[in-house]
Amino acid sequence: MPFQKFIDYLQLEKKYSVHTVKAYQKDLEEFLAFIHEEFETDEVETAHYAMVRNWVVSLVDQGISNRSVNRKMSSLKTYYKFLLKTGQISENPMAKHKSLKTSKKIQVPFSEKEINNVIELLSEEQGFKGLRNRLIVELFYATGMRRAELVNLKISDVSLGQRTIKVLGKRNKERIIPLLSSTQKTLEQYLEERTRLENMVDDKFLLLSEKGVKIYETLVYRIINTYFSKASEKTKKSPHILRHSFATHLLNEGAELNAVKELLGHASLASTQVYTHNSIAQLKQVYQNAHPRNTN
Repeated sequence: MPFQKFIDYLQLEKKYSVHTVKAYQKDLEEFLAFIHEEFETDEVETAHYAMVRNWVVSLVDQGISNRSVNRKMSSLKTYYKFLLKTGQISENPMAKHKSLKTSKKIQVPFSEKEINNVIELLSEEQGFKGLRNRLIVELFYATGMRRAELVNLKISDVSLGQRTIKVLGKRNKERIIPLLSSTQKTLEQYLEERTRLENMVDDKFLLLSEKGVKIYETLVYRIINTYFSKASEKTKKSPHILRHSFATHLLNEGAELNAVKELLGHASLASTQVYTHNSIAQLKQVYQNAHPRNTN
């Protein structure tokens, strides 16, 4: 397989997720296909920057967004850094590459009312499926975990006695998140219903389908999108917006940025700060309404 040593490096040394590794591999294979077609070469290692520029132009002409093009270039950058580090090339063709300009996406979190409406809606649904879907929503909002983290939760990650849940994040970094009493109650009800499943194929995983197999990311997205479409008119309704809501609402209530960073599993504060724009907006509103010198 092309790029195998690089793929091994990403998996074994960098500890990247399966999803991330696949994305890198796909980007590299697309670049290989491009230089094969346009320059009649399969030697990615000896490609020069003019080839990369041609690929960028080709991608933009196809209508690929600048953000997606930048991600593909990031894959190439990482690959050529690896080749340089391992002595396979003496010069990095991506050294002077500059990313394309992108507009910053402001993601609007769900309001507390929208989330409560969805949970209320789910409370009316009985049986295994209804409880599972409610638990999914509650776990996202109560813990801020990522979709891939939720899908891979195991029964052994839950401690009902300590009221905590262990999450395996990016690069296999573990974090312990406390559970709200309401989420714990839903979890206990779900576990009871779970024992009644006729087939238990993936019994070590927490969240299962009615057939007893581990749930998958597309299903989780569909569940969130379906229920929030009934309660929200926002354009984007995804698990990530629930994670965004978790962080924003905590910050709005006065939680420290460092504490939110730990709960989210971020490596640096810079990653967490993207969630603060809504909090700052709310602070400005409070300031305008409450400051005695404000006469507006």
